[in-house]
Amino acid sequence: MADFFQNGVITTLQDITHRPVDELEADLKRYCEPQPLVLLLPALYSEFEGPAMPRIVAELKKTDYLNRIVLSLDRASEEEFHRAVDDMSQLPTDVRILWNDGPRIRDLYRELEEAGFFVAERGKGRGVWLALGFALADKRVRNFALHDCDIVNYDRAMLARLVYPIAHPGTDFEYSKGFYARVDEKLHGRVTRLFVTPLVRAFKRVVGAHPFFEYLDSFRYPLAGEFALIRSLATGIRVSPTWGLEISLLGEVFDKTTVERVCQVEIADTYEHKHQPLLKGETETGLARMALDIAKTLFAILARGGVVLSDATFDTLLATYNRYARLAIEQYNALALLNGIPYDRHAEIEAVEAYLDTLRIAKQQYRDDPLGVPQQSSWARVRAALPDFSERLAAAVERDNEQASRTLVAVE
Repeated sequence: MADFFQNGVITTLQDITHRPVDELEADLKRYCEPQPLVLLLPALYSEFEGPAMPRIVAELKKTDYLNRIVLSLDRASEEEFHRAVDDMSQLPTDVRILWNDGPRIRDLYRELEEAGFFVAERGKGRGVWLALGFALADKRVRNFALHDCDIVNYDRAMLARLVYPIAHPGTDFEYSKGFYARVDEKLHGRVTRLFVTPLVRAFKRVVGAHPFFEYLDSFRYPLAGEFALIRSLATGIRVSPTWGLEISLLGEVFDKTTVERVCQVEIADTYEHKHQPLLKGETETGLARMALDIAKTLFAILARGGVVLSDATFDTLLATYNRYARLAIEQYNALALLNGIPYDRHAEIEAVEAYLDTLRIAKQQYRDDPLGVPQQSSWARVRAALPDFSERLAAAVERDNEQASRTLVAVE
């Protein structure tokens, strides 16, 4: 995406020269020595059995600037946990794996619940939150990065470009979010293209000027799962356990820092991962469930910011969203025609109709429970209530990893 245009209220860092990754990593090795960086990887064990994690591991073997890699592993048996430890042991970086289904971690979850903390169901949000808490236990670490583990065209340059803006001593960013094009033989990214962006712009039209709308509309890919942030910000943010995770994090960042210290960086020309289905009338799975959680998350963020969401506002919002979504279809149809990409306008219109149904359901669920699903507490609050919890979490992870390593040595 060879442009340098800046629009919106956050800084956009495009890839205009395709700077070699070796140069970026040489800089990062110098910058991260005094300011250690940890990479967080929320993963399902099934991703080790497909093409994504083997490629990610192969690429990360070439990096030498990370202080540690923390893999938050979900849906893994004890045998699968041991296999993951073995697979990750080939990396030159210090690696720790959080076995989220293991007895030690489950005991810690029960302790949190007994102390009055909300502990979410198993999922990416909880995995991200736990990995962050473990990584924060090391007081030397100053920067954190996270990316998804289902990226089938992963390249280590994605990580280098993502963390560069917060690691470079000549910048003052606290939060860096990745963006990229979701396109191969056709356009992907329907939730962003046809739901989130039209919905945000509908809110801008219906509610009027609001700093959060301008901020959110400045992101080229607000649902990207790749971000990096500094320690002080990581300590204070809450984490949503739902599909609204990315929007929720953007809301937390908006509340805790200034837009001048937020940037988005182009980390890849294209990005390929698993695609979710969109089934009209089905709101419990796939993209419809994702859209439902995103809508309710957005409603809650706006309500906390003082936006009054009346019935009249919702009725007007639905009509305005429909208008902006239909306009988006025309825009993307023209884009596809120019580039010779197949474009199914009928399927896109059906998607918008499904999202309209989702918005109606989201409105009713928000009305029934305006606060929605609780967020996982910030680690600053956990430490205030349980001062030694992070250290005991770290000790549990160490014991799990040591036991797995001994088992592997015995088997060999």
